[in-house]
Amino acid sequence: MPNMPLANPRPISSPLANRLVVAVAYDGLCTFEFGVAAEMFALPRPEMGADWYRFAVAGIDAGEMRAMGGVRIVADGGPDLIGEAGTVIVPGWRGVDCPVPPLLIEALRKANARGARILSICSGVFVLAAAGLLAGKKATTHWRYSERLREMYPDIAVVPDVLYIDEGSVLTSAGSAAGIDLCLHLVRRDFGTKAANMVARRLVVPPHRDGGQAQYVESSVPEIHERSRLGPLIDRMRADISADYPVAILAGLAGMSERTFLRRFAAATGVTPARWLLSERLSRARTLLEDTDMPIERIAETAGFGAAATLRHHFRQQFSTTPAAYRARFGANASST
Repeated sequence: MPNMPLANPRPISSPLANRLVVAVAYDGLCTFEFGVAAEMFALPRPEMGADWYRFAVAGIDAGEMRAMGGVRIVADGGPDLIGEAGTVIVPGWRGVDCPVPPLLIEALRKANARGARILSICSGVFVLAAAGLLAGKKATTHWRYSERLREMYPDIAVVPDVLYIDEGSVLTSAGSAAGIDLCLHLVRRDFGTKAANMVARRLVVPPHRDGGQAQYVESSVPEIHERSRLGPLIDRMRADISADYPVAILAGLAGMSERTFLRRFAAATGVTPARWLLSERLSRARTLLEDTDMPIERIAETAGFGAAATLRHHFRQQFSTTPAAYRARFGANASST
């Protein structure tokens, strides 16, 4: 939904067979985006156990490579490392019009064909596009590059107003910081909500950001003010997520007309109240499935779905699995992977 896009559900992963994450390095490397990948997947996390990710860096250019800010990079290996990876990260690219080396294109195609996941941060989407991995799929990138991506690759369904998109074997994120959102999503997909929350807490970032990148594009002072005005209302909704929240009631609590409330809620969060509530309720349900032995019927009520059948419907629609299967995979009594 950006953030894990509600319109773009993907299955919850089965236990990872290949935990090696390989980040691509190149001359002119985007330092921040590379740092996101390293922080997420290279940092030792003993609290996660022995089955956490492994990390390596594949250099595309020979020898020592320059990174933005005067940093020099010496990689663990060359493009052959991509052939060993379960997940490949392309952390930005040196320019949207810079050609992608054929050896990188070939390595990514082979990795994708054998089942590796390919993930891009910000302008790294142009590398995936050049490799043909996004043809006929949805993708996103920084809002500044969206039109250029659409022009260069008309066979890609460019979605400009989300933080990230998960198409299963290929995943793309918006601007640089959205790479954090996408990496947390991948952790959540692989290890569950609790693990993603632990990583987010250590990073001191929210485990889930509401809305899409549209809310960060040239936001005016009044829009920022509206976000602060709506904050107490959003906190109230989170505190009692199972309650009914008709738009008329929410607008009244915010002291606005319904039309004004809907416009300002979307400006502040990037989504409608209904989508926001569904995302929050699904998040609450996943946490309860992971942390408690509460019956699924009770979880449905507590999370605001009312009936277990409704919870199952939304769970299957968004995650291509059932609450029971999710609990078996990520619950407290799940077997170690």
